[in-house]
Amino acid sequence: MTTNIATDRRANLVGSAWMVLAMAAFAVEDTFIKAAAQSLQVGQILVFFGLGGSAVFMILSVVQRQRLFTADVVSTPMRLRVVFEIIGRLFFVLAITLTPLSSATVILQATPLVVVAGAALFFGETVGPRRWLAIVTGLVGVLVIIQPGADGFSLLSILAVIGMLGFAGRDLASRAAPGSLSASVLGFYGFLSIVAAGDLFALWEQTVFIIPETMAAIALCGAILAGVAAYTSLMKAMRTGEVSAVTSFRYTRLLFGIGFGVLLFDEQLDWPVFWGCGLIVVSGLFILWRGKHAET
Repeated sequence: MTTNIATDRRANLVGSAWMVLAMAAFAVEDTFIKAAAQSLQVGQILVFFGLGGSAVFMILSVVQRQRLFTADVVSTPMRLRVVFEIIGRLFFVLAITLTPLSSATVILQATPLVVVAGAALFFGETVGPRRWLAIVTGLVGVLVIIQPGADGFSLLSILAVIGMLGFAGRDLASRAAPGSLSASVLGFYGFLSIVAAGDLFALWEQTVFIIPETMAAIALCGAILAGVAAYTSLMKAMRTGEVSAVTSFRYTRLLFGIGFGVLLFDEQLDWPVFWGCGLIVVSGLFILWRGKHAET
């Protein structure tokens, strides 16, 4: 019994470390994308970023002898996953390029709340009144951050909300995706979806693709490497230790995202961001805790 407990604790520790690494890498990816947007348009960034990431995951799939093209790839959950990935990636990249990185990162942390609500509505999972109250509280935190109706309200803040909803839909679709599809295959099609998002936005914006300058090219390469590392670390985290113990470390992305925003982009934090952040994090942690204990 003691050995099993020690093993579980070690697995939780390793899984948590992978999760922290994944969140740090995602924050680095966001930072590089925001930096690249100083000289490149969003459509071109998404296309290059998606092509680079999909190429890496294609190589990994070939090395691991995993088939990229099967009937499961065009299943309904996978088609929905592509649609939500396009929405999530496009609008979140617009958010981090047009609004403060720190506030966009905070709003993104509401994704698990929406996923829990979606799991109850679409998968029939049991969510008791306390967790529903926590979900509502977390969403109120999002409203506190964007401040609809206030003098400082900007429609651009809605971009992060739409991106967050897109990522929540992607996560729900991934839950329903065929189990035969490995993390590398899912990563390959996830990054191809980013290419599609970039192409669509480039057509709408009539983007003229240019050869990136040195700093922009470095930023794009950094974003690709960070994105692949983040995705791989996240998959390792979710497959090591208890989900309830590991998932709580998702919120470390707040520390990295806010830190990079303040230190690298001279962003200023106001009280609505702090209050909204607190409501979102407390609600998310409460839901994780209730998920480990039967709802009464």
